[in-house]
Amino acid sequence: MNLKKVFILLVTAVMLSSVFAIGALADNHDSSDAMVRIVHASPDAPAVNVYVNGEATVEGAAFKDATDYMNLPAGEHDVAIYPAEANGEGDPVISQTLTIEAGEAYTVAAVGMLDNLSLKVASDSMSVSEGMSKVRVGHLSPDAPMVDVGVIDGDALFSGASFPAITDYQELEAGTYDLEVRTEDGTQVLDLSGTTLEENTVYSVFAVNTADSLEAWVLTDYTMMPSEMPQTGMGGAQSDMNNMFMIGLGTVLAGIVVAGIAINRKNSYQA
Repeated sequence: MNLKKVFILLVTAVMLSSVFAIGALADNHDSSDAMVRIVHASPDAPAVNVYVNGEATVEGAAFKDATDYMNLPAGEHDVAIYPAEANGEGDPVISQTLTIEAGEAYTVAAVGMLDNLSLKVASDSMSVSEGMSKVRVGHLSPDAPMVDVGVIDGDALFSGASFPAITDYQELEAGTYDLEVRTEDGTQVLDLSGTTLEENTVYSVFAVNTADSLEAWVLTDYTMMPSEMPQTGMGGAQSDMNNMFMIGLGTVLAGIVVAGIAINRKNSYQA
């Protein structure tokens, strides 16, 4: 087989492998995974390591630490939490099987005091109306009474939240609100004046710590890109894939031209 035929076979192999690789990347966007975030909301529990299906997933998480969202395959997963110093040995302080669904997002919170620790699982929202804000409240203080959350001297936005409840979301106009956490008789237990809710953003506001040290812990669940920006998801990703393919194809074709010139020169020298 001469050099020119070998080169053509190599180029064909490179082009086919590029196409298959791009196809695989595109398939990954049609994911069957779920997204899971783990938060440490136990005020007296030490730093912990979290194991998922026997593998260390989170290490050294302390009170009020939250992971980014992690992709996990849909289905059942065994979650075990150990003190960080135990390095996964001995008995876990929590061991629970969680079932998650494809395309959904979840917050898994370690809640309660150390001697009565449990996992609270909530479904998270990954959407919000354009120009609006979306928020929910979680009562994660183990010894605080039932509370309402609302505008100071105004109506309650969330009523009757008790440990360890996490409310449904509400969409609100973006802006700054003077909010408070108050008992059912109207006594303020936490001042949330100046709470700013950005547009196109989804929030979870968790009341954490013990009743005598109550504090608000605000997490961003989701931020929607403005409509004029390139959209994520299959459409935008596929466009990127097409661009990658065209760049790769152009590189291969340029290589063919250069190699062809080199072969022609070699043949002319041999003539």
